[in-house]
Amino acid sequence: MNALVPLPVLLPLCATGLSLAFGTRLGRFQRFISVAVLTAVTALSVILMVAADRQGPLSVHLGDFAPPLGITLVADRLSGLMLTVSSAVTLCVLVYSLGQGMTDRDKETPLAVFHPAYLILVAGVSCTFLAGDLVNLYVGFEIMLVASFVLLTLGGTGPRMRAGSTYVIISLFSSMLFLTAIAMTYAATGTANFAQLAVRLAELPIGVQTLIQALLLTVFAIKAAVFPLAAWLPDSYPTAPAPVTAVFAGLLTKVGVYCMLRTETLLFPGNRLGVLLMAIALASMVIGILGAVAQTDLKRLLSFTLISHIGYMVFGIGLATREAYGGAIVYVAHHITVQTTLFLVAGLIERRGGTTELTRLGGMARAAPMLAALFFVPAMNLAGIPPLSGFIGKLGLMRAGVADGGGWAWVLVAGSAATSLLTLYVVAKVWNLAFWRAAPPGQAAAGTVLEAGDDSDADSDPGPDGVFGTGDEGIGTTPPPAGQASAATLHGRAVITTSRLPHPMVAATAATIAIGLAFTVFADPLTAYTDRTAAELLQRAPYIQEVLGR
Repeated sequence: MNALVPLPVLLPLCATGLSLAFGTRLGRFQRFISVAVLTAVTALSVILMVAADRQGPLSVHLGDFAPPLGITLVADRLSGLMLTVSSAVTLCVLVYSLGQGMTDRDKETPLAVFHPAYLILVAGVSCTFLAGDLVNLYVGFEIMLVASFVLLTLGGTGPRMRAGSTYVIISLFSSMLFLTAIAMTYAATGTANFAQLAVRLAELPIGVQTLIQALLLTVFAIKAAVFPLAAWLPDSYPTAPAPVTAVFAGLLTKVGVYCMLRTETLLFPGNRLGVLLMAIALASMVIGILGAVAQTDLKRLLSFTLISHIGYMVFGIGLATREAYGGAIVYVAHHITVQTTLFLVAGLIERRGGTTELTRLGGMARAAPMLAALFFVPAMNLAGIPPLSGFIGKLGLMRAGVADGGGWAWVLVAGSAATSLLTLYVVAKVWNLAFWRAAPPGQAAAGTVLEAGDDSDADSDPGPDGVFGTGDEGIGTTPPPAGQASAATLHGRAVITTSRLPHPMVAATAATIAIGLAFTVFADPLTAYTDRTAAELLQRAPYIQEVLGR
């Protein structure tokens, strides 16, 4: 069983080579490779999750080099759950992107690059979840960074290039900080392996431990978009294509949360920075949701709710009890699916209504009842309406806060309740503006051409005479544009609004909703699993013994 541990990383990397080799020459085969590999990764993730739950942590030392020399990959209950949820979500997003690409007839180079970049992103995420040492964790982050920049800037439009540049600058800064933390850790302990660090860090002076802990937390807080290190997110994510924004918002920020969970439990037990984490959690929840209240663009609104709800997870990490960790893990799994779903729905709204600007939308509950249902379910889940999984996660965290009984814990419980109510207000505002009220006079009708950002498709259209270079390019072949949609297509070019949404995009969105609802239906086994996961994280011994053989 241990031999299966590297496969969630290796399979996407090998498939990337095949995908690049075929390119656009065999587009169908390229799509088949991507879907088949992500399906296999999802199946492997389920197997690893079940095996880790029944047998304990699984590990493999690549090249048979023992720590600290070799690369160690470890799959325990936490990484198994994260792998399973993330691989299932990335598969759904891939199907959504295939539907969007086929509908828009994007067959040029950027779409051919999308599949390899997406597979590399999946490999980087899997590497991060399975990493058994700080160096390999850093490698996973860098793999994600390279793929993320390609995906953010697909099509090369002005808004996407600007957003991608911001994202890369912030990511490079966090990478430099991460390298500094790794160097300090290795200089102090002589290793970067998690299991060995769990033993050796405790022997260092308390000041050195706290400095290393603070550096690592800062790095992971940037990745997770925790306030006040989240200012880059609302400007970076909304300009990307809908499937890219969905997987970034739903998954990549949770990689940072996962790293915080892993290091705070395995490397730095004792919760020395618990008060600081709880203060940051409260600030993230309150300021993030107030930012969402002020937005009128759906994608920016969802970006601010993302920052806000990261605070719930940091709340559990800062509280550092078994119940709190269990609630935080439930909320991470829930939020991956719900946030991804909402951004996928935002892409459908843009395709149906011609924009994500709420002041220009309306009447969709009558005009597109299926789209209204696809939004309503995850929106209520995000707000924590019983008995959905969002309510289960929030209830677990609040119960842990009440059980703790400390001053900060009670403040966080009150902050969590207020944030949940404001989240309900925010999604109700979206519902009222986009779906419930009558359509405003300026809303784009079906068949309207949307131009992407500051680019135009005129040069790619030969015009009525079918000949390039005659001066009539882009004239008379399509209706005039009603506005701009910076994330309209994968390629970043024009898209025509439609009253009938593409079936693959709808099916993929419905599948992510089904995953979120499955957390509700199987709430008892899920909470039992996360409770066992929390207990394993606090014990630490099973992880250390598996890796070091003690």
